[in-house]
Amino acid sequence: MDGFLSWLRHDTAGLLLLAGVGIALLLFLIIKVKVEPFIALVGTGVLVALVGGVTVEQLVGSPIKSSDALIEKGFAGILGHITLIIGLGTVLGAILERSGGAEVLLGRLVKVFGEKGTPLAMGITGFVLGIPVFFDIGIFVLAPLVYVAAVRGGKSLVLYALPLLAGLSVTHAFLPPHPGPVAAAGLFHVELGWIIIMGLACGIPAWFVSGMLWGTWIGKRVMVDVPEDRIVPESEEAKGREPHIGVVALTIGLPMVLILGATFGNVFLPAGGFRDVLIFFGNPAIALTVAVLLAMWLLGIRNGMTSKDLSELSSSSLRPVGMILLVVGSGAFFGAVLAATGVGKAVATSLSEAGLPLIVSAYVIACGMRIAQGSATVAIVTTGGILAPALTSGQYSQPQLALLVMAISSGSIIASHVNDGGFWIISKYFNMSVKDTLKTWTVLETVLSVVGFGMASLLWVLVS
Repeated sequence: MDGFLSWLRHDTAGLLLLAGVGIALLLFLIIKVKVEPFIALVGTGVLVALVGGVTVEQLVGSPIKSSDALIEKGFAGILGHITLIIGLGTVLGAILERSGGAEVLLGRLVKVFGEKGTPLAMGITGFVLGIPVFFDIGIFVLAPLVYVAAVRGGKSLVLYALPLLAGLSVTHAFLPPHPGPVAAAGLFHVELGWIIIMGLACGIPAWFVSGMLWGTWIGKRVMVDVPEDRIVPESEEAKGREPHIGVVALTIGLPMVLILGATFGNVFLPAGGFRDVLIFFGNPAIALTVAVLLAMWLLGIRNGMTSKDLSELSSSSLRPVGMILLVVGSGAFFGAVLAATGVGKAVATSLSEAGLPLIVSAYVIACGMRIAQGSATVAIVTTGGILAPALTSGQYSQPQLALLVMAISSGSIIASHVNDGGFWIISKYFNMSVKDTLKTWTVLETVLSVVGFGMASLLWVLVS
């Protein structure tokens, strides 16, 4: 027995078996036994941790101190980042819907693209707004548009959500100022201009195939209704006095502009007062707070809502958030357990020794890291760190180095599944069961990954 446990905890094959069994058990509990996802995630995570050799003290801490325990850090890492953002984004979305602002914006998009082109409008919106903001922030801010489009079109929520998600995902993985590609560019000493050029060259086809072709095909076959607690009907007082499209665009665009200003101000401006101001107001929580306060005034008070109306609207819109936070935090804990057992490190080491062509190695290692531990950013940074020593000879051009970053970025988004916090955000925000999320979102990410790598490989041949 001791020999088997040692093999399970230290050998690459054993670690992969441990991770595979843990994921299979989790899916069985959620899909077949119908256990609440956050309970299944915590229970399975604890079991995998103990079998994988994580000590009790590492897992739960001690009666004196538990802040460094895996179960707390796993939850706190992601919840510290998204809790305020989810809450503020939810309130902002509720105000947009109640005031009629979401309907106004969607009406303008439909006018430009046509009723049948609404999924395309969602995809372009996700791609454009995904450049300056993080993936999860884009979901929280733009989800009300998807809800309104689905209700208005009378079709599956999936049909409108997947193009938007593809746009947000491809920008998060392929383009600055997102942390993954920026970090890889630093490790490989490649100019951000080349990252942007190659990111667009690889990302746009990947977005179109995954979001528009796959997204619209599967969206017509998987019927998902908008959850009742996410439908905020336009108030009677707001009908006939809907806000101007410019006011709606300002409310949605302001946090994006503030976040983008902080990102580029931090890179290009010297230390000092103005840069500090940009960084302060560009913090996602601060930017969304400003946007919510502005929406309360421009879309609420000026539209006939009272302070009591806004308070009741905020309270009712936040009721579903508790379950979302529990599931996302549990998913992050499960991913942290897999990382703590050494699964990700074992996968990266074995793949780096496989003797594949450089660009293929970059993709395969990133795929292994992503599937093993769930985080796209961690997959990019880890793979970049593994390959960076091999790229110091100077024999690779800037376009080639940028394409290596694209290959890594493509691998980092493949097969989003139960150890990825984003998987659970999408499942809960868009009312999909685990099975439906695997059929739609997981496949979308895989298509996006494969097409992105295919474009990087094609361009690699052309520039070599």
